[in-house]
Parts: sequence; C-alpha cells; structure tokens
Amino acid sequence: MMAYQNSSALAQYQSNGAAGAISDASPHRLIQLLLAGALDRLAQAKGGIQRGDRARKLHGITKAVAIIEHLRLQLDFKGGGQIARNLDALYDYMLRRLPQANAADDVVTIDEVSGLLRDIKSAWDAIPQGRPGHH
Repeated sequence: MMAYQNSSALAQYQSNGAAGAISDASPHRLIQLLLAGALDRLAQAKGGIQRGDRARKLHGITKAVAIIEHLRLQLDFKGGGQIARNLDALYDYMLRRLPQANAADDVVTIDEVSGLLRDIKSAWDAIPQGRPGHH
C-alpha cells in the first residue's frame, strides 16, 4: 500500500518526540508509530485548547501536521493504486482542516481529524506484519 524508507520515517518520528529505541523497527511498525504520534499530538492540542494553553495547542497541531505531511509524501501511488489515492485525499483533507481548528480553537475539528486517523490506524494495524511483498 505505502512504501516508506526506514531512515526517513525514523527521522520524522524521532523529530516529533518519540521515546524508546525504534531504529530496528519494520516499516509497518514505523507507520503505526507515526499514526500513534499524530494522534498523541492532536490530543495534546485539544488539551491545550481546553485549558487555554495556546502554546501547547500550536505545538500539538504543528507536530501532527508534520507527521501527516510526512505520511502523505511517502504514499506509493504506483504500488498502492486506489488505496494510496484515497489516503492522499484524506491526508489532504486533514491538512486543510487542522489550520482551521487552530485558528478557531475548534476541538470538534480536532476530534474529526483524530477520528479519521484512528480509522486509518485501525486498518493499518489489521494488516498482518511480514506479509510477502508488504512495504
């Protein structure tokens, strides 16, 4: 579905505050971690809005956007076909909605994007690891 280079995904994950040793993680696991990281950052942003902590809100949204942009840029359209095109459209939608959520301090929009990411993560988590030809 998607092809990722370990070093690129690893660098993105680490730059977004990842803890623990992940240098030997599979591409499948790295994507799981990136999706979880984006969800964590959105939860932080939502908490920032609820507490009136603008810096925390901005930091969370900025980091979530960076992760989503990275995931989008790594899509393999040739190998992923319609699935990759659908993910591209979803990521594009999320990347348009998050600045709106930031500007309006809108937790409903953050919840919407979080729900979409959870759906993608659930589908990704359901893919068996180690499948032949799986990237």
